[in-house]
Amino acid sequence: MKLNVTQKLIKDHLVSGDMTPGEEIGLKIDQTLTQDATGTMVMLELEAMGLDYAKTEASAQYVDHNLIQVDNKNPDDHLFLQSATRRFGLYYSRPGNGVSHPVHMQRLAKPGKTLLGSDSHTCANGCMGMLAMGAGGIDVAMAIAGEPFYVKMPKVWGIKLTGELPDWVGAKDVILELLRRHDVKGGVGRVIEYYGPGLKSLDAMDRHVIANMGAELGATGTVFPSDEEVKRFLKEQDREEDWIKLHADKGAAYDIEEEINLSEIEPLIAKPSSPGNVVPVKDIAGESIYQSYIGSSAQPGFNDFAMTAEIVKDKKIAEGVSLDINPTSRQMLTDLVQEGHIASLLQAGARLHQAGCNGCIGMGQAPATGRNSLRTTPRNFPGRSGTKEDSVFLCGPETAAASALKGEITDPRTLEMKYPKIKDPKKPTVDDQLLDKPLSKEEARNVELYKGPNIASIPEMDKLPDELEVPILLKMDDNISTDEILAGGARVLPFRSNLPEISKFTFEIIDESYYDRAMDVRDQSGHAIVGGHNYGQGSSREHAALAPRYLGLRVAVVKDFARIHWQNLVNFGVLPLTFKVEEDFNKLEQGDVLQFKNLQQNVKEGNDIMATVKGKGVELELTHALSSRQKDMMIKGGLINWVRERQNTNA
Repeated sequence: MKLNVTQKLIKDHLVSGDMTPGEEIGLKIDQTLTQDATGTMVMLELEAMGLDYAKTEASAQYVDHNLIQVDNKNPDDHLFLQSATRRFGLYYSRPGNGVSHPVHMQRLAKPGKTLLGSDSHTCANGCMGMLAMGAGGIDVAMAIAGEPFYVKMPKVWGIKLTGELPDWVGAKDVILELLRRHDVKGGVGRVIEYYGPGLKSLDAMDRHVIANMGAELGATGTVFPSDEEVKRFLKEQDREEDWIKLHADKGAAYDIEEEINLSEIEPLIAKPSSPGNVVPVKDIAGESIYQSYIGSSAQPGFNDFAMTAEIVKDKKIAEGVSLDINPTSRQMLTDLVQEGHIASLLQAGARLHQAGCNGCIGMGQAPATGRNSLRTTPRNFPGRSGTKEDSVFLCGPETAAASALKGEITDPRTLEMKYPKIKDPKKPTVDDQLLDKPLSKEEARNVELYKGPNIASIPEMDKLPDELEVPILLKMDDNISTDEILAGGARVLPFRSNLPEISKFTFEIIDESYYDRAMDVRDQSGHAIVGGHNYGQGSSREHAALAPRYLGLRVAVVKDFARIHWQNLVNFGVLPLTFKVEEDFNKLEQGDVLQFKNLQQNVKEGNDIMATVKGKGVELELTHALSSRQKDMMIKGGLINWVRERQNTNA
């Protein structure tokens, strides 16, 4: 049988199930990635599981989100993470070393391997010929402990690239074109695989940009072949021995096929407040801007910053505009300094920030109220920037730089200058100085975990009741993101290791009264929420499932779920149900009370669940997509209870 790259990767790592789209499969995980906004919970979960030492080939903990140290919380958590990586045998990337995805690509990614990360943009490393996927933290903890990762077998969406990008058009415009065509649900249940002659014009970091925002399409992952360009990149990183050739077999088929002619793409931009709200830059040119932001895991390459520097070189940015430069790794920053690009940016009036996620996750660089911010980041969900009423546009560095010069949204093709030709550094920097290697098993066993005062253990979760009578505390529309369920930013993320405290921010962007109302019924009945399509899109943060569960959420009834959030709800014992008749959504109102009977038996024996609306005489036909393994987990109250019971049985 002729296989594409995705099928080869899955076949090589398949430990259970068969490769039929929609069926649950178990995959062996070679590498894992955690970052500090999610990793603290992962390390607490490893402690709760009693893990002795990581069973993966390589696992790395990055500190890139919570870098701002306004009090003790973040530095205390950094010390906890450092002690946990030493205890469990993980790499530790220190604060300032850079954003997890490009640093992992530089130092650890290997073609032919699987990578699971507690960050939805882990898919960026698919640029290296890997099957790289985002997941909830507890799934990553299980992988570190040597357990398979369970996921529905995806369809493979083959996208043939032809042509070559014109001047002033970059890799960001490629993925924006795909979002323009298919919106934020276009990749659900699919792995996107790129192939074709157009690949020759895209370097490894261009591919990273495209793979990164596969998450915005809802895709399970994005895969590129491991070709001569990947080999060149690894050679620059002094890791050529890690390269293997990995291509689709000649004549291999795809479940879905599409073509993009790179020569026909123009500068594109996603308007507020969705990555799928894409239009040509020329259509909205002239709108004034307050901020232009370069960087993030969605635009991490040397060329992205160098291009910006060359565009603004010997010029001044427009009055009143903040040009924010967020380097993505120390290696990259060193190269930019040595090549003179940082000097060009500073002389033009740019602001230089430390290597990290920073403004992408709302940790600084928040825009002013009522002002437009152009960003090369992957997401522009409401409030993600740190400003509640934000107006964030997503674009490539060419558009962001041109707009910074003009003070308004500008099609870079209208600049009165030649298109800059960027020269790569002759010898790119290779720097492992802030990447601590794992201790040996013997050394690791002597390490004690450091826990500051902000770290709280995960509370016990009760089993699924056989009967439920729960009020609907929220009814929401389509495309509710995890940023809206539980925001990031400097106010919230420092409490990521303290569930009682972080839960106080739950759903505040949608309804500030939710927390108080949830606490009123938490110890009585618990509650339910109702949502539309694509509920839980965006970040993989399991806190968006765990915090509502802590507040008593037992059932989520929606039109359909985003993949990672659905899995997180299951992991923490929240029953994820969808309407069998979509119009029944209109029969429900906030404040209605849902009644369920024989719930354990109904979950265990089938996929259909009946509910009634108390006092209205309305019956609802609902369904779930739980596998037999997940049904058992759900009845027991979630994955932690399930693992603990297995361990007690095997003891």
